[in-house]
Amino acid sequence: MPHHDIEFLPFSPELARYFESINRQWIEAMFVMEQADQEMLSQPQRKVIEPGGRIWFARHPQLGIVGTCALMNKGQGAYELTKMGVLAEARSLKVGEKLLRYVLEQAKSMSMECLFLLTNERCEAAIHLYEKNGFEHCADIMQRFGKAYKRCDVAMRYRGIGA
Repeated sequence: MPHHDIEFLPFSPELARYFESINRQWIEAMFVMEQADQEMLSQPQRKVIEPGGRIWFARHPQLGIVGTCALMNKGQGAYELTKMGVLAEARSLKVGEKLLRYVLEQAKSMSMECLFLLTNERCEAAIHLYEKNGFEHCADIMQRFGKAYKRCDVAMRYRGIGA
């Protein structure tokens, strides 16, 4: 199946349901949905877009919307790369890596001083992808933002912005 034709789309209300369904799939497969997840996934316009964040979707020509990723404005120039998910049936297509690189390019054109992410050591493939694309483990980020999710035991900061 060809996978070079991934198209990236900005958030729109019509796509909001994919933000929830794609992220719900991986969170429920590995963890437990937390209150913070429920709120963000059910109200992406209010929780991510209105406070100055962005959401993108990856569309595959045959499979449709297969991935999503958000940059959430945490205030004072800090943004969290969050809710990056790819449907299980599309994971072999390198959608996650293409989506991550696209979002990092977009982030560079936004006004931010710090880009970070929170994850869990069980997400080994994702952590490897993040490391390969310029994120490094950061105790300061863990201390400042790590309590946002019970499952968070890994915090990383992107070297390409403000670091």
